[in-house]
Amino acid sequence: MKDCLFCKIAAGEIPSAKVYEDEEVLAFRDIEPQAPVHVLVIPKKHVSGWYDAREESDALLAHLMRAAAAVAQSEGIVQSGFRVVSNCGADAKQSVRHLHLHVLGGSPMSGRMV
Repeated sequence: MKDCLFCKIAAGEIPSAKVYEDEEVLAFRDIEPQAPVHVLVIPKKHVSGWYDAREESDALLAHLMRAAAAVAQSEGIVQSGFRVVSNCGADAKQSVRHLHLHVLGGSPMSGRMV
Protein backbone atom coordinates (compact mmCIF):
# COMPACT_ATOMS: atom_id res chain seq x y z
CA MET A 1 0.00 0.00 0.00
CA LYS A 2 1.70 3.18 -1.17
CA ASP A 3 0.59 5.53 1.63
CA CYS A 4 1.27 3.13 4.51
CA LEU A 5 4.07 4.21 6.86
CA PHE A 6 5.06 0.64 7.73
CA CYS A 7 5.02 -0.45 4.08
CA LYS A 8 7.45 2.39 3.37
CA ILE A 9 9.66 1.27 6.25
CA ALA A 10 9.54 -2.35 5.03
CA ALA A 11 10.49 -1.19 1.52
CA GLY A 12 13.45 0.78 2.87
CA GLU A 13 11.97 4.13 1.81
CA ILE A 14 11.97 5.33 5.43
CA PRO A 15 14.91 4.42 7.69
CA SER A 16 14.43 2.37 10.83
CA ALA A 17 16.56 0.87 13.58
CA LYS A 18 16.28 -2.75 12.43
CA VAL A 19 16.43 -5.50 15.01
CA TYR A 20 15.37 -8.50 12.90
CA GLU A 21 14.56 -9.12 9.27
CA ASP A 22 13.78 -12.05 7.02
CA GLU A 23 11.85 -12.53 3.76
CA GLU A 24 8.42 -11.98 5.37
CA VAL A 25 8.94 -9.92 8.52
CA LEU A 26 10.75 -6.80 9.71
CA ALA A 27 11.33 -5.77 13.33
CA PHE A 28 12.56 -2.33 14.34
CA ARG A 29 12.76 -0.13 17.43
CA ASP A 30 9.73 2.01 18.22
CA ILE A 31 10.49 5.74 17.92
CA GLU A 32 8.40 6.43 21.06
CA PRO A 33 9.35 3.52 23.34
CA GLN A 34 7.03 2.62 26.22
CA ALA A 35 9.62 0.31 27.84
CA PRO A 36 13.41 -0.07 27.78
CA VAL A 37 12.90 -2.63 25.01
CA HIS A 38 10.12 -1.67 22.59
CA VAL A 39 10.34 -3.30 19.18
CA LEU A 40 7.67 -3.36 16.47
CA VAL A 41 7.32 -6.55 14.43
CA ILE A 42 5.52 -6.15 11.09
CA PRO A 43 4.77 -8.35 8.11
CA LYS A 44 6.37 -6.94 4.96
CA LYS A 45 3.12 -7.73 3.14
CA HIS A 46 0.42 -5.16 3.94
CA VAL A 47 -2.30 -6.47 6.25
CA SER A 48 -4.38 -3.72 7.88
CA GLY A 49 -4.97 -5.60 11.13
CA TRP A 50 -5.96 -8.88 12.72
CA TYR A 51 -9.53 -8.42 11.54
CA ASP A 52 -8.32 -8.30 7.91
CA ALA A 53 -6.21 -11.44 8.12
CA ARG A 54 -7.60 -14.28 6.03
CA GLU A 55 -7.03 -18.01 6.17
CA GLU A 56 -4.32 -17.68 3.53
CA SER A 57 -2.41 -15.57 6.06
CA ASP A 58 -2.17 -18.32 8.71
CA ALA A 59 1.46 -19.11 7.94
CA LEU A 60 2.35 -15.41 7.93
CA LEU A 61 0.61 -14.83 11.27
CA ALA A 62 2.42 -17.78 12.86
CA HIS A 63 5.70 -16.49 11.43
CA LEU A 64 4.99 -13.05 12.90
CA MET A 65 4.59 -14.57 16.37
CA ARG A 66 7.78 -16.63 16.00
CA ALA A 67 9.61 -13.46 14.93
CA ALA A 68 8.36 -11.70 18.08
CA ALA A 69 9.83 -14.54 20.16
CA ALA A 70 13.12 -14.28 18.22
CA VAL A 71 13.23 -10.55 18.95
CA ALA A 72 12.68 -11.18 22.67
CA GLN A 73 15.55 -13.68 22.58
CA SER A 74 17.90 -11.35 20.72
CA GLU A 75 17.03 -8.45 23.04
CA GLY A 76 17.82 -10.56 26.11
CA ILE A 77 14.38 -10.32 27.73
CA VAL A 78 13.23 -13.95 27.60
CA GLN A 79 14.42 -14.84 31.11
CA SER A 80 13.07 -11.71 32.80
CA GLY A 81 9.82 -11.71 30.80
CA PHE A 82 8.25 -9.70 28.05
CA ARG A 83 4.87 -8.65 26.71
CA VAL A 84 3.57 -8.90 23.14
CA VAL A 85 0.74 -6.47 22.33
CA SER A 86 -1.24 -5.72 19.19
CA ASN A 87 -3.72 -2.85 19.00
CA CYS A 88 -6.67 -3.44 16.67
CA GLY A 89 -8.80 -0.53 15.52
CA ALA A 90 -9.54 2.98 16.68
CA ASP A 91 -10.74 2.19 20.22
CA ALA A 92 -7.53 0.23 20.86
CA LYS A 93 -5.47 3.18 19.55
CA GLN A 94 -4.03 1.41 16.50
CA SER A 95 -2.13 4.38 15.09
CA VAL A 96 -0.82 2.73 11.92
CA ARG A 97 -3.27 0.61 9.91
CA HIS A 98 -0.72 -2.12 9.25
CA LEU A 99 -0.72 -5.23 11.41
CA HIS A 100 2.09 -5.06 13.95
CA LEU A 101 3.17 -6.49 17.27
CA HIS A 102 4.81 -4.54 20.07
CA VAL A 103 7.47 -6.53 21.93
CA LEU A 104 7.98 -4.85 25.30
CA GLY A 105 10.34 -5.65 28.15
CA GLY A 106 13.50 -4.74 29.95
CA SER A 107 11.89 -3.71 33.25
CA PRO A 108 9.00 -4.83 35.45
CA MET A 109 5.63 -3.88 34.01
CA SER A 110 2.42 -2.89 35.68
CA GLY A 111 0.11 -5.75 36.60
CA ARG A 112 -2.55 -3.98 34.57
CA MET A 113 -2.96 -4.71 30.88
CA VAL A 114 -3.76 -1.06 30.09
